[in-house]
Amino acid sequence: MSRLEIVLHPHPALRWKSKEISKIDADLRTMVEQMFELMYEARGIGLAANQVGLPYRLFVINPTGDKEEKDQEFVFINPQITKRNGSETDEEGCLSLPEIFGPVTRATKIVVDAFDLDGRQFELELDDLPARVVQHEYDHVDGVMFTDRVPANSLKKIQPLINDLETQFRNRQKEGLVGSDDVLQARLLELQKARTA
Repeated sequence: MSRLEIVLHPHPALRWKSKEISKIDADLRTMVEQMFELMYEARGIGLAANQVGLPYRLFVINPTGDKEEKDQEFVFINPQITKRNGSETDEEGCLSLPEIFGPVTRATKIVVDAFDLDGRQFELELDDLPARVVQHEYDHVDGVMFTDRVPANSLKKIQPLINDLETQFRNRQKEGLVGSDDVLQARLLELQKARTA
């Protein structure tokens, strides 16, 4: 498997509504290992499969951002948020939109169901930062970016930065450094067929 890398807006994977994973194998474990490595390298606290160009319902988190704190690492395969309570607004950023931040309102407490890398189902009750991280990554696997949830007046302030990122991406496509949207989407479909039901 080739080395994964974090994709930047507006890569088509970031708008992909991911499909459930039907098999957990050595390849998937390698993907997850690489996702944690990339997340720590980029100083992140969560990373969804979409963000590394993979169309799967899968994300990893470590709310401490510290790779030494292994007990804070969680892998969510085919996650479902089953309950949301309360509401809180806080600043969010995203590894696929570097250096761009905006206020997002999310549930304060959630209950999430998912499978781990051993194929075991688990349920977690989370609040505060861990709850926010899971909701942010859960949005990713549905093809939703945090900027979709930023209020219009705040979005207006960061829009030039988003546009700049888009221009850089399109320029890389023109230079042949990144495939066209059609090529990238075809690849996502191919990957999806390989691992989903």
